[in-house]
Parts: sequence; structure tokens; C-alpha cells
Amino acid sequence: MTTTLTLPDGPLTLSGAGREHATPGARFTSRIAYAAAHVVADPRAENVPGAPATVDWDATLAFRRHLWSHGFGVAEAMDTAQRGMGLDYPSARELVRRSAQAARAEGGAICAGVATDQLPAGPATLDEIRKAYAEQLADVQDAGATPVLMCSRHLAAAARSADDYLDIYGRLLADADGPVVLHWLGPAFDPALAGYWGDPDPARAADTVVALIGAHAGKVDGIKLSLLDEDFEVALRRRLPAGVRLYTGDDFNYPALIRGDGTGHSDALLGVLAAITPPAAAALRALDAGDLTTYDEILTPTVPLARHLFGAPTFYYKTGIVFLAWLAGHQEHFTMVGGLQSGRSPAHLGRLLRLADGAGLLPDAELAAHRARAFMTTAGVTQ
Repeated sequence: MTTTLTLPDGPLTLSGAGREHATPGARFTSRIAYAAAHVVADPRAENVPGAPATVDWDATLAFRRHLWSHGFGVAEAMDTAQRGMGLDYPSARELVRRSAQAARAEGGAICAGVATDQLPAGPATLDEIRKAYAEQLADVQDAGATPVLMCSRHLAAAARSADDYLDIYGRLLADADGPVVLHWLGPAFDPALAGYWGDPDPARAADTVVALIGAHAGKVDGIKLSLLDEDFEVALRRRLPAGVRLYTGDDFNYPALIRGDGTGHSDALLGVLAAITPPAAAALRALDAGDLTTYDEILTPTVPLARHLFGAPTFYYKTGIVFLAWLAGHQEHFTMVGGLQSGRSPAHLGRLLRLADGAGLLPDAELAAHRARAFMTTAGVTQ
């Protein structure tokens, strides 16, 4: 079988270099690293925009076992899993339950998103928002996953000041059974979250975050930050109390942030880790061994792919994540809940394929070429 195909910008012969880092291994010792995982849709179902999500549970859980086998924790039911973009809350709750059960069987780490998306779209009162958060917090705790208090579109719309955030989050933290992860997702990932934490200026919003953590440090394991601003993340990281982690969600600048500097490092809760799992695992094992040169050599080639994958409009990165999972053989189709497979163009996905090959992310070049040719033919790119 040939590994040559035609993309919108010209021909490509896949290198077949994707087996180099394919060896699974134990959890990392120097960093905590959660990979935010996607869901695999059932291709036989009506997974169209506005329809309830129908998930292929076997394939979805198999992908999580792939992540655990390489040493990553799973960040479940978060934005990579299409929360707010096709995955409804009943499906998200079932996803958390099933994944947490699988994590116990595999000995894998798991955290899971807590949000307010069981509320209908549109206005909600602060009390309704707090109760929705509390309901999901109880669901995640009952499942046995570490809760991640995700940003809420409802709260972003309803809050009138930083005090509203401090009140709702403070009450949730007081009621939590154990430490949770906070979450700060920037408007590049979700425009409805602009001005989160009560101020459009991230520097002033950071004051609110630091005050919240300072008042409840014993209940905060860390905060996931996804503002795609390396300098801002380092500055916030330096302000956190001892023992509170900064989980980078910066899919543009993750190598330097995880590597760290003389004052500290970020741990990771990243969607890109689900796309670059084998090389990222090899890089983190090199970091565990203190081999910074190998760490840099492995991760540096993944950055152009990540910057393209998460390019504007950033919230459609999930389409690229699933496209790569299909090409790498982790699922049998390129269908997404909510019909989100249409979120990126053939030109974008063709460029993504080039970058994935260059980064050594395709373990079976013949399979990837066969599937990419079929997709490009359907899209009108003659092979």
C-alpha cells in the first residue's frame, strides 16, 4: 500500500516515523500531567447539531486506556470532550461515571469537569447557578474523580462583580469533600467567558483568583489556566500559595511552562497531550531523568502542530483532535457529536496531517494515508 496522497496544498508521502516513542510506561514522577480526552461518537446515531449526544462507549474508554498506559491522567468531560459544543450533561455524567470506574480498574488518575450545563441556555440566577454547580460537584465526587470547577457561561453572564464569583466558588469549596482544581478558560476557547472572575482585565481578575485560593488553600489542589499567555501564567504561578499547583492549559507554550524556570514549573492539564501522547510521554520521562536536552528535542517538533491545531477559531480544535485520533487508529471513523467534524476545513486538516507526520504522531503510515485519501476524495481533493 502506498503512503503517498494528495492534500489541498500538494502531495505528501508519509514518513512512517510514528513508532519511535510508542512504548507505554508508568506515571511520571516530576510532573502531574492530565490529558484532556475527546469522546468518540457513535457513527450510526443522529449526532447532528442540536441532537442529544450518542457516544460509542467502548471506543471512548479504549482511548482513555491508551492515555493511562502512557502514564497520563485523564481530564474527563471537559472542553475537549465537547462540553457546551455537542456533549449534553446526561452524557457527560455517564462519561464521568464510566471513566472513573475504568480508572479504578486501570490504576489511572482521573479528574472531571464540574459545570452548570444542565441549566437551559439563557439567563439564570446566581442561586440557580450555585445549585447547578453543587449538583455536578456531587456527581463527580460520587464517581470518585477529582473535581475541576469549570468556568460557567451562566455565571459569566449573571455575575455583576468579583464578589459574585468569590461567593459562589467560596461556598462550593467549603462544601467540597476534598481538594478541587479551579479552571480559568480564556475567550479564545469560549467567547462567552470574556471577563471571567469579574473583570475584563486579566491582571485584576487574577487578584480575585489569588484571593479565592488564599481563603481556601486547603481545598484547592491547583488551577488550570488556559489564557495562551506564557508571561501571565508564570506571573500567576509565582503568586500561588505553597502546595497549590498551576496546571498549564496553554497549548501554544506548554514545553517551556512544563519545563519551568528557576522559580518553579507548571504541571499540565492539556488537550494537546491527547494528540501527542507517545512523544509527550517520552519527553516527560526524560524530564523525570533530568535530561532537559532530550525533553526539548522531543517536544519542540510538536509545537508547530499544536499552534495549528489550536489556531483561531480555537474552540474548533476538537475537530483536529478527533481527526488525528482517527488517522492514528484510535477510532474507526471521523464523526463527532453535534456534527462538529465540519468545524475545520480540508485545507486546515491537510496541514495538520503534514505537521503530525513531521512530529512522528502517526504509528501506521499506511493506515493514515488510506484514511486521509478517503477523506480528501470525499472533500473534492482528487487523489
